[in-house]
Amino acid sequence: MDVAAFLKSITQPLGQLEAYRQADLQARVERYLNDLQSGLQAVYPQAEAVAERVAQVIGQNLAQRPAELLALDLKRVHAPDWFQQPHMHGYIAYADRFAGNLKGVAEHIPYLKELGIRYLHLMPLLLPREGENDGGYAVADYRRVRPDLGSMDDLEALCTQLRQEGISLCLDLVLNHVAREHPWAEAARKGDLHYRGYFYIFPDRTLPDAFERSLPEVFPDFAPGNFTWDDELKGWVWTTFHSWQWDVNWSNPEVFLEYLDLILWLANKGVEVFRLDAIAFTWKRMGTPCQNQPEVHALTQALRAAVRIAAPAVAFKAEAIVAPEDLIAYLGTGAHYGKVSELAYHNTLMVQIWSSLASRDTRLFTQALRRFPQKPPSTAWATYLRCHDDIGWAISDTDAAAVGLSGPAHRRFLSEFYKGDFPGSFARGMHFQENPATGDRRTSGSTASLAGLETALASGNPRLIHLALERILLAHAVFIGYGEGIPLIYMGDELGLLNDYDYVQDPAHKDDNRWLHRPKMDWAKAEKRHQEGTIEHRLFHGIKRLLEARARTPQLHAAFPTEALWQPNPHLLVLKRAHPMGTLVQVYNFSEQDQPLPWETLRTEGIVQPYDRIEETIAPAYLRPYARLWLVQPPLEGKL
Repeated sequence: MDVAAFLKSITQPLGQLEAYRQADLQARVERYLNDLQSGLQAVYPQAEAVAERVAQVIGQNLAQRPAELLALDLKRVHAPDWFQQPHMHGYIAYADRFAGNLKGVAEHIPYLKELGIRYLHLMPLLLPREGENDGGYAVADYRRVRPDLGSMDDLEALCTQLRQEGISLCLDLVLNHVAREHPWAEAARKGDLHYRGYFYIFPDRTLPDAFERSLPEVFPDFAPGNFTWDDELKGWVWTTFHSWQWDVNWSNPEVFLEYLDLILWLANKGVEVFRLDAIAFTWKRMGTPCQNQPEVHALTQALRAAVRIAAPAVAFKAEAIVAPEDLIAYLGTGAHYGKVSELAYHNTLMVQIWSSLASRDTRLFTQALRRFPQKPPSTAWATYLRCHDDIGWAISDTDAAAVGLSGPAHRRFLSEFYKGDFPGSFARGMHFQENPATGDRRTSGSTASLAGLETALASGNPRLIHLALERILLAHAVFIGYGEGIPLIYMGDELGLLNDYDYVQDPAHKDDNRWLHRPKMDWAKAEKRHQEGTIEHRLFHGIKRLLEARARTPQLHAAFPTEALWQPNPHLLVLKRAHPMGTLVQVYNFSEQDQPLPWETLRTEGIVQPYDRIEETIAPAYLRPYARLWLVQPPLEGKL
């Protein structure tokens, strides 16, 4: 399909466009049509016909796109690095646990602005199935909001308010599965052949058993196996996560078209970033784990190209918690280089921060970062310390061996340490989904409790409380200062919220200990951020200071790479960011003892009078326990 034909199909529902808008739309089609078609051709034999349908979906949604969002599209066409800027700081929250409902979230926008937030990820808020729903990820209707949170009109109003305050809304879009109660699944259960084609349905166990031989189990404790018998379907349906979450069949182009329409419809409500949930699972191939298949990236490229034509203000964030060698493909490698998601989670950074806090040793951290693939410069990582999920101890056996460790032994150490069972541990957490067959034990727990604040407060020891707070601030400094993406603050971490052991009182939560680290926002504690000397004041303003320092540091633009530098002192993590405005060297002390500043490394990088961008002062000769410094060489006139 050529540009003229594709453009004609788009513009049919738009009517006569003014010359500038017609030229702008044509330029976008010329830029992205090849990406769209090559992505479709890698997956669908009937790619030409699918492309024609894509043009129609784009046209129908463009006709409904509000003028304010068309203006945002134009702005971002001319500033494509908007999400890479050093001032882009994110916040993750459940709408109900943060503020009750969507209108409550709007009322707390001033709080987010006070902290310096420019990107807000509200956890699943589209209508889930009743009862068990995997924390909202079993979606029954993508076009409705949970009634307790509000309406779609409320979501659109919130998007508008956030946008007017310079904050972009990120929303979860579950790609791999829908709830058994979703209209597609309801129709399939009633025998509609069109919608049965949206799912993987088998008449007997022959093919499911063949697939199972290479499939892992995501939730072995409470959802073993990957297929579920359904009496209404009279067949086995693919259910990777739970029996009531049905995997959708992306080999059917109708599924692609449905999701494209959903994305553009939600984008027209004002959603600016889509977190593509469970994206790694969306293509199935016999004899593989059915994760990270090449078609996943071809499909994402096609989706992104279509969205770039229709709504270029929108960005994708891939939720792919996979090995580094697989993760980089979600930002684009080879033919897909820089053509898939704009953002992806830097899971390795998160895991290595916790690993070094436990061991007080950064050699594994440095090794892992030095071996980590370099991303396309037009993309960014989502960096974080905690999120709504458990921590999977993704320590590479290769990296561990390179620094003299056993990968399995270190993973066992970390799971024991962060449960609080290892001698001398400061942490309080819980094992999640312990698998006796593999030895895999993931961890649940809030940042503050895992970092030692819960234990320290119980002891009443001021020094232990001080060290726990310094640990939390050090960990935040690392992922905020990493510089290759958007740092994401998890709700309540800025106040030191502890584990919520009352989650077991809720029947919907009691069997899933991840609710341990999903407490409700404590607004009484939040008010204490104004009281000097309180834990809340120290953490809130400590993190705010880091975000302010990041915003004024040009070296932290996400287009520039970060390099981990080997150090003879195993307690120090040293990161280098080369930049035309001067090299930035970050130094972090992962121990409870003072450590000397690494003068030789700094001089090698041209920093002879190290100036700390965080505190805006000349650096001390010694690093206090858990110190964090972002160092540059001041210009001759002494101004930065």
